[in-house]
Amino acid sequence: MDNFKRTLITTALPYANGPVHIGHLAGVYVPADIYVRYLRMKGEDVLLIGGSDEHGVPITLKAKNEGVTPQDIVDRYHGIIKKSFEDFGITFDVYSRTTTETHYKTASEFFKTLYDKGEFIEKESDQYYDEEAKQFLADRYITGTCPSCGNDGAYGDQCESCGSSLNATDLKNPVSVISGSVPVLKRTKHWYLPLDKHEPFLKKWILEDHKEWKANVYGQCKSWIDQGLQPRAVSRDLNWGVPVPVDGAEGKVLYVWFDAPIGYISATKELTPEWEKYWKDPETRMLHFIGKDNIVFHCIVFPSMLKAEGSYNLPDNVPANEFLNLEGDKISTSRNWAVWLHEYLQDFKDQQDVLRYTLCANAPETKDNDFTWKDFQARNNNELVAILGNFVNRAMVLTHKYYQAKRRQWVMSWMILIGNRWPR
Repeated sequence: MDNFKRTLITTALPYANGPVHIGHLAGVYVPADIYVRYLRMKGEDVLLIGGSDEHGVPITLKAKNEGVTPQDIVDRYHGIIKKSFEDFGITFDVYSRTTTETHYKTASEFFKTLYDKGEFIEKESDQYYDEEAKQFLADRYITGTCPSCGNDGAYGDQCESCGSSLNATDLKNPVSVISGSVPVLKRTKHWYLPLDKHEPFLKKWILEDHKEWKANVYGQCKSWIDQGLQPRAVSRDLNWGVPVPVDGAEGKVLYVWFDAPIGYISATKELTPEWEKYWKDPETRMLHFIGKDNIVFHCIVFPSMLKAEGSYNLPDNVPANEFLNLEGDKISTSRNWAVWLHEYLQDFKDQQDVLRYTLCANAPETKDNDFTWKDFQARNNNELVAILGNFVNRAMVLTHKYYQAKRRQWVMSWMILIGNRWPR
């Protein structure tokens, strides 16, 4: 369908275990904001939906390390993130969070609908268990040696050294992050979304019907589908998250990848009582702006969830950018190697547009790009001040000269702006 009446745009939910950085901005939020502003200028009906992802193991780990509760952590960082976006000028229609009552209810109802329709597989499996802490260990609660590269600090879901995707049982010499003891395998029950059941639908919907998607998105989806999709767990043994809303699920919560995208729906519910027309009316176009690490969740998993539920629209496009590095090195929250947005806003007062311009000029649209302070300075001085500033100055001077000062105040305002807006 080409003639949509409205557009719903979502942005990947940042984890509320730390502030947002320039990589987040370049990959997701600046591109989404630009497109939304463009549609608004055309007078179109468009919503920009955002929020903080406040569940998951990284948050519980940070809380444990700091000796506070997970709620303390998400309250702190949700506030920082939300204010940073506001101060930077990202024009969300709503910026919510996944710990609201509305979200808990929405996520629970979504799970229950799929459960009642028989869309899940229930099965038992062996998972690592910490006998000292007396709890099952989620992927990030386990570290060990990567079987691919030998890195001793690999997590139970991924090795950050070589990038390999792992299962906890793949690790050599596994150790519990909680107690430092060697975990044992123990049987536990969970619910799984059978992605293999949805493979024929996904193959046609993506590989045949959406060949116009960006090459990196289309290619990654094709790779996943060609390898053969497998059932994916939708629950976890944790005490932080949305409780699994069925009998016999005590001590289990919805897996964060299942819980988080439903946050787009709950945020829209908080914004407007007419939320269904943005999610269920076929005359609404939906786009997800994300980073490349979220492609599988927004193109394979979430559409499978929506299709299984049966009443929701599917995304029309999923524009995903590559990564932005910093001074030749990968941005890392754990190593504190990043330009944090809230710190930039403190150190560079009223210089939001300089950073926005630099990130646009160096956007990682088709490949990973690198942010350097030298390039930031050069683009500011050589392009904004010298080229754009000179152009605006000459245009204003000529306007003043040939229109008998009728635009004098306007000219002076622009000259002051160009002279004072950007630092040299």
